[in-house]
Amino acid sequence: MNGIHDMGGMHGFGPIPIEHDEPVFHTEWEAKAMALTIAMAAWRKWNLDRSRFAREQLSTFDYMQFTYYERWIGGLVNLMVETDLVSVDELESGEPSKIMEPPLKGGDVADMLARGGPVNRVIDAAAEFVVGDTVTALNLNPSGHTRLPRYARGKVGEVIAHHGAHVLPDSNAVGDGEAPTHLYSVRFSARELWGASASPRDSVTLDLWESYLEASNG
Repeated sequence: MNGIHDMGGMHGFGPIPIEHDEPVFHTEWEAKAMALTIAMAAWRKWNLDRSRFAREQLSTFDYMQFTYYERWIGGLVNLMVETDLVSVDELESGEPSKIMEPPLKGGDVADMLARGGPVNRVIDAAAEFVVGDTVTALNLNPSGHTRLPRYARGKVGEVIAHHGAHVLPDSNAVGDGEAPTHLYSVRFSARELWGASASPRDSVTLDLWESYLEASNG
């Protein structure tokens, strides 16, 4: 999806402030926002990729006005309404119409976080690329979720690692199944991405799925 969230390489937004010794959370409500997002995901009404896609679907105005965790809450609220976990009337009034037993208990949180949510899968298809191959990122402009950033589309890079097959976010985010696909780390020179004014010593490494790539003749 080509939205405001895909800001890599865009000009006009001013310098990026660097906060030394930045805390994990700046305020208590940020920690609660993350906790609420994890707790609501336990209902299994959506997956991680759908959750990311919900934040990307926020309006440009809201996305630019919101802080990082405000975007989390904005996306979460929309998912909760879409899946009938809460109604608009309940949100506006602050009064629930029903009480539901939560699927995630407080005492289970640490174990759940320790387990994580692995997305590596075993598939029969052989990997199309190997370490050292030169590949080109396809010039895709999907209407849904993707992990291929705009600044890398059409650019040539080198495969530096193969991670096996992983769930394809593009498919998983819109409910079309996991569609596991081989995943690679691809290194792009800064000059390939940004032009001759970039440092010849710099590079960017992206984890990209096989369906994003094609063999390069260069």
